[in-house]
Amino acid sequence: MSNAVTQLGQSEAVAELKALRSSIDNIDAALINMLAERFKCTQKVGVLKANNDLPPADPEREKIQIERLRRLAAEANLDPDFAEKFLNFIVREVIRHHEAIAAEAGN
Repeated sequence: MSNAVTQLGQSEAVAELKALRSSIDNIDAALINMLAERFKCTQKVGVLKANNDLPPADPEREKIQIERLRRLAAEANLDPDFAEKFLNFIVREVIRHHEAIAAEAGN
């Protein structure tokens, strides 16, 4: 069989499934923690921008980041289109936060 996961007996398959799901759960937890850390930093960026009358969005940086993430995704054998969609989702949320911070600061 050419698949990375070979055919196993049912009990071995169930054990392998359990181990893989455990790994997935650990990765999901790490992703959530990484996103939380990222948003802590972007909140600080939002405050810095608001306090210095800088715009909530930076289209040039976003363009550079998308190109960078697409390249990293390709190198990691991850679909670059997916990586771009994921980053765009995060960036939209960050901009929304920055706009709210600017509104609170009266900018």
